[in-house]
Amino acid sequence: MPHNEAVLPGKGAAVLDALFHQSLTGLLILDTELRILRISLTRPVLHEAPREEIAGRRITDVYNLSAPGEVEAMLRGVLETGVPVRGRLMGVRPKNEPGPEYLFSVSASRLEDAQGRVWGVLTEMVDVTECERVGIRMRVLASVREHVGRTLDVVATCEELVQAVVPDLADIAVVEVVDAVIRGEEPPLSPLGPEVPLRRAAFRHSGGDEQIQAHPVGDVRPLPFPTPYTQTLTDLEPRLVALAPDTPWLAADPPRAEAIRVSGARLLITAPLTVRGAVLGLLSLYRTDQADVYDKGDVTLALEVAAHTALCIDNARRYTREHTIALTVQRHLLPPHPAPRSTVETAYLHVPSQVGGGGGFDTFALSGARTALLVGEVFGQGIHAAITMGQMRTAVHSLAALDLEPDELLARLNDTALSLAEERAALPLGDPMPLTGSCAYAVHDPFAQTCTVALAGHPPPVIAHPDGTTEILDLPSGPPLGSAGGPPFAAATVSVADGSVVALYTSALLHTSESPDTLRRVLAHSGRPLQDLCDDVLYRLRNDTRDSDVILLLARPRPFPSGQVATWPLGHHPQDVATARSHARHQLVRWSVDEETAYTTEMIVSELVTNAVRYGAPPAQLQLIKDRTLTCEVHDSNSLAPRLRHAKTVDEGGRGLFIVAQLAQNWGVRHTSDGKTVWAEQSLPPPAAPRHRHRP
Repeated sequence: MPHNEAVLPGKGAAVLDALFHQSLTGLLILDTELRILRISLTRPVLHEAPREEIAGRRITDVYNLSAPGEVEAMLRGVLETGVPVRGRLMGVRPKNEPGPEYLFSVSASRLEDAQGRVWGVLTEMVDVTECERVGIRMRVLASVREHVGRTLDVVATCEELVQAVVPDLADIAVVEVVDAVIRGEEPPLSPLGPEVPLRRAAFRHSGGDEQIQAHPVGDVRPLPFPTPYTQTLTDLEPRLVALAPDTPWLAADPPRAEAIRVSGARLLITAPLTVRGAVLGLLSLYRTDQADVYDKGDVTLALEVAAHTALCIDNARRYTREHTIALTVQRHLLPPHPAPRSTVETAYLHVPSQVGGGGGFDTFALSGARTALLVGEVFGQGIHAAITMGQMRTAVHSLAALDLEPDELLARLNDTALSLAEERAALPLGDPMPLTGSCAYAVHDPFAQTCTVALAGHPPPVIAHPDGTTEILDLPSGPPLGSAGGPPFAAATVSVADGSVVALYTSALLHTSESPDTLRRVLAHSGRPLQDLCDDVLYRLRNDTRDSDVILLLARPRPFPSGQVATWPLGHHPQDVATARSHARHQLVRWSVDEETAYTTEMIVSELVTNAVRYGAPPAQLQLIKDRTLTCEVHDSNSLAPRLRHAKTVDEGGRGLFIVAQLAQNWGVRHTSDGKTVWAEQSLPPPAAPRHRHRP
């Protein structure tokens, strides 16, 4: 083992000489001035210089130490106290020479002669460079496996990667991802074409200098050709590249060449982010410190890190794709902007969840100028929840057309949910998630100035009155949708004055607001535009991760135009049919209804009033409503509903409702607490465009 030596005092020179030649670890003897007397290290590069350049010189004059002040303090402490030191780590490399730093585990003991005089320090130096490198690599890999992929977001995953590898594996780390992958699209197969754009998704510098990068994070552009980056994305093989100012390929990418020059990067590892032969992106690792080098072990580690990250990015991409599809499906299943109505002004707020939820809302017209309000959600995530909510919304429309009361409608909707759950459970792979949900369904009646509400596992509505007071309705709530058994659904009717605001919402609104009373505080200013109220609620939401949709539906009742409705009491005699037709005829003339529609309306009035006189019970009334459609309603006190019949040729009656069904656009029977109402709707022709006189 090579060594340099100086003359050693005392009679132990022969023993020390044998020790230096036979020891398996590095040995260093220093005098009381910390000058080197004799040295033998397992790294010959550290003492290959001639003896006169090493022996007799201070250790800090011969070597660059990782912490020279601490090392000198440790050695002087051993000289002064005689207390040995064990296992201190120290980085060493030759003075003023380029090259890597070697790491030693240092143990020091004081040397004394027979008279107890101190004449030096014996230092044992165990080379632990490779062990430490392996340990660092293990820590980097463990950090990547623990911290990378905690979110289902491509960009966040890339940021987690650069934080995990800097500074232990790289002084600078850059992650670039195929732009289409960030949007959730399928990654291209290798080799990656030179025209494919990559987005710089993450950058990290150990010194915190974010200005030295070639392009800012978020920049999208293809990689210049030919470079190690493009070669790695062509054959999916890593590259270990030494960087120098005259490196020829730097001319193909001047911005990157300038960033490399400014940062002082000396070494580069490029590793592909790839899954099943498809290219997701590129990982670039740079070393700037002269003391740090890359070897094959670092390249292998970079490949393992890239492979783990690529799987996480692909999972995030798949989630992004499914989330995008779910949002698209949900957007198409939700109603467009609510159409203006004569009796209710509406506005809504919809904030989709970050995991893709199944929330929904709707407003639609019912017979008698009434308006239905619906807010609900299907518990779950992704496209299945969105599609199921769309199915439930369609079922509500179909059930509402039967003029069911809100509580009865929710009971039938619950049956539908149970049927859908059975169908899903019968699929070949089954369905791991039970089909459950919640719903709030309300019907506003402008003539009675009431709102009838039924709940299925849903938070109760909030009403803001015109005087600025607010209240949460104390209503009975039935079980969530999809529940078998449980208490029956119940409906409650509350008075709602014109100018009030009725708010239906999902439970996520309360959980992500500043406080549970946020909605009431905002609605206290109920006279403001509804969309402004929705925006105020939105601005007060916390930026938390939302596992379900935030939905708010606001409705402000307003009076029905008095000139657009006419009501007459009916007697219970056959001659009252003619009287009813006469009332209707004169009213239609005042409304300027065209002759064809007026004639059809008279026939409908005749048939409905005839049925009420024959089969109904007094008191009865006729009502005409001119809104988006022309509605004829006949109310009587008999709760027995008429039935549509197909009369035979010899039958003298039984054709009334059949005729009404042929003449009207829609018809139905609405049961009330004091009887029933039979109604029929006709579409009205659009108003004629104004005529313009043309001058000659």
